[in-house]
This record gives sequence, C-alpha cells and structure tokens, in this order.
Amino acid sequence: MQGAGDQVVMFITTYGIKVVGAIIILVIGRLAAGTGRGILKRTLEKRDVDPSVVSFVSSLTYVLILAFTVVAALAKFGIQTASFVAVLGAAGLAVGLALQGSLANFAAGVLILVLRPYRVGDVIDSAGVVGAVKEIQLFTTVLRTADNIKIMVPNGKIFGGVIKNITGYDTRRVDMVMGIGYSSDIQKAFDVMTEIMKTDARILPDPAPQIAVSELADSSVNLVVRPWVKKEDYWNVKFDLTRKFKEAFDKNGIDIPYPQHVVHMARDDA
Repeated sequence: MQGAGDQVVMFITTYGIKVVGAIIILVIGRLAAGTGRGILKRTLEKRDVDPSVVSFVSSLTYVLILAFTVVAALAKFGIQTASFVAVLGAAGLAVGLALQGSLANFAAGVLILVLRPYRVGDVIDSAGVVGAVKEIQLFTTVLRTADNIKIMVPNGKIFGGVIKNITGYDTRRVDMVMGIGYSSDIQKAFDVMTEIMKTDARILPDPAPQIAVSELADSSVNLVVRPWVKKEDYWNVKFDLTRKFKEAFDKNGIDIPYPQHVVHMARDDA
C-alpha cells in the first residue's frame, strides 16, 4: 500500500505541477489574447478603418494568440508539438495554394480598407471599369456605372493596377476643344467664350479659366477651353458650355467647320 501511495504522490507531484503550469499558461494566454485584440481594435478604429476589417483582424489576432497558447500548454505536458505545428503548416499551405486567388483579393481588400485610395461614393476608373463605389468588401468592390449597371470587381485587379479616383479632389478641370474656321476671328471667339464663362456662377474664378489656340488642324483652328468647377458640377457645366458656345458662335458669325476635302481634277488636254 505504501508503494502505491508513493506512486500516487509522485504522479500528483509530477503531473499536478504540469497541470497547474498549463492552466496558468492558458489563463495568461487568454488574457493576452483579449488585451491584444482590444489594443488592435482601438488602434484601427482611431485610424477610421472599416468596421468589417476591424472586427475580422481583431478576431484573427485573438484566435492566433489562443492557438499559440494551446501549443505552449501542450508542450508543458511534454507533448511533441513540432509535428503538430508541421501538420498545421502543411494544411495551411495546401489551403493557401488552393485559394491563392481569393487570398490575394482578400489581402488587397484589407489594404484598400486600410490605405483608403477611394471611399464609398467616389467615382473611380480602375481595372477597365468606371463607376461610383457602392461597397468595399473584403474580396470585391461593388461599382455602379453611369447607366446604372452593378459591377463587382475583384480587389486584386483594382489594387494591382492604376486607380484613378475621379472625385478624389473637391475641384476638377473641364477640358474642351472648340474648332472654328480659318476665316473666323480668333479674338472674337475668345471674347465670346470668356463672356459666357463669366456669367456662369458654377465656374470658379481661381484658378482662372484658360483659353488658347491648341492646334491648326486640317479643317479648323482648334481652341482649348479649360474652366475649373466643383466636382459635382463637372458634367452639367461641360454640357451647358458646349451648347452655349455653339449658340453664341452662330449668333456672332463664327464658323464651326466640318471636315472637308478639296479635290483637284487633272484635265487631259489631248
């Protein structure tokens, strides 16, 4: 009986300490996981990161710390965790290779939400698509085109290419080209267009609108007109100026030519 009692005492002494140590590791690990998740969450929220990314990243951090804690607790019992970690690593590699496209889109989505090259409501030109941003998801960005078509673009294609944020700034420059005939008065055309732009309150005085001769083309003298407007007034101003310039040119005898060819016929005297 005494031998059996000694064995029990030895068992409790040996494994009891390990159990207590493992429990302490688990408790500390859980506290560390909760603290790390809270710190990361507050940091991301201060940077105005999207709530979906804050929730996902903070939860992922919590799970990773807990997983490390469990592995450390198992090692306390003398369990060989190297093979366990190797199996998990191999499984993770296999999953990563199978889902590499999705993971690339996910990583790009996280970077888009953190770096904010565009926001919901912006109009962007990227991956061959132009549209207003309706949603920024972890894998795709949802755009609405001007003719009200919903397009879902993978974030990897957007972040891996050039992103043009058309409404990224408060003001935009309207670039227009007006062609007048070679016989028309250039200065008069300048004066007509300048007067029209002065009467339009949507055109900003600073920077001042620019009018210049850009090209002596085959059938016309091309004038560039570049007023600055608020981004929300861009298209309305462009459409209105095009119509007003045409009407004013007609009223003032300024010709807007159309492409034409002069053909000289060779005469055979014989």
